[in-house]
Amino acid sequence: MPLKLILCRLIPLTALVFSLILSVTNVVAQSKDLTYPNRQITLIIPFPPAGATDSLGRMLSQKLSQRLGQSVIVDNHPGAGGSIGSNIVARAAPDGYTLLLSTGSTHSVAPSFTKKLPYDTQADFTPIGGVAVAPGLLTITKTLPVKNLQEFIEYARAHPNEINYATSGNGTVMHLNAEALKATARFNMTHIPYKGSALATPDLISGKVHLLFDTTIASLPLVAEGKLMALGVAAPKRSPLLPNVPTIAEAGKNYGLGQFETSNWFGVYGPKNLPLEIVTKLNTTLNAILLEKDTKERLALLGAEPIPGTPEKFATMVALDRVRWTKIIQQNQISLD
Repeated sequence: MPLKLILCRLIPLTALVFSLILSVTNVVAQSKDLTYPNRQITLIIPFPPAGATDSLGRMLSQKLSQRLGQSVIVDNHPGAGGSIGSNIVARAAPDGYTLLLSTGSTHSVAPSFTKKLPYDTQADFTPIGGVAVAPGLLTITKTLPVKNLQEFIEYARAHPNEINYATSGNGTVMHLNAEALKATARFNMTHIPYKGSALATPDLISGKVHLLFDTTIASLPLVAEGKLMALGVAAPKRSPLLPNVPTIAEAGKNYGLGQFETSNWFGVYGPKNLPLEIVTKLNTTLNAILLEKDTKERLALLGAEPIPGTPEKFATMVALDRVRWTKIIQQNQISLD
């Protein structure tokens, strides 16, 4: 057979084989891309290091890394009451590689309190699951000449606006807690917002600011170390970790605080339009972590409890919490500074 004829027959065959190889390669590549996760995941913390959200985030990232087989890194983006970090996730690609550890401040209080958020807390995020809930703990600097909640309220009434209270920013749960406390007990304080409670702690210990209404997760260790004084737990009953500290309702019943209770939740969101299979995998993994004995014990030592469940259950909890905070804001006529 002439060489020219052989080449004419071989070239189409070679092209066909090459085309088949490319097709198989593309299928394998696409299949690999669909295997989630296959690269590093970033967990955005919208508050500074060393605070409650950061502490939970670092514990969570370690356990997620172990279970997912990929590195999960914590990336802190504090400021504007958590909206800066939250906005990063709201604008991220919906591929599961950028997640948010949110709080009641970012997704319950903010939409009820702040009219100029750069995102819609419902439309721009995909709920994945709850992590933990912790009661509020009212703490003060030990430089104040008071020993309990009653003495503090009387002192604050006698020194209007001389008490400075710190928060993790305008429109956060801490801000609302303190505002509701002063409105109910009828005294005045001055708000000093920080980018996060961890940044306020040194000033609280030194007496530059006087009060911080954070969760037990952040404040309990400082009370245990003797650096701060706890005046009350914002829970239905006393904490077994602080048996000598009364509830705010118990200690403040003569000041209109007989039903004062507050807590803050923490949970995971992704950007909007996150694929269902990724949401399901992350939710299943998250629930497994929260059911671990080690996780339960670590949370219990911080006065917190895990809140596993479906994404739908998490979204419902957030919506109900938003309604609760809206009512508190309206009843106490609270507004931004």
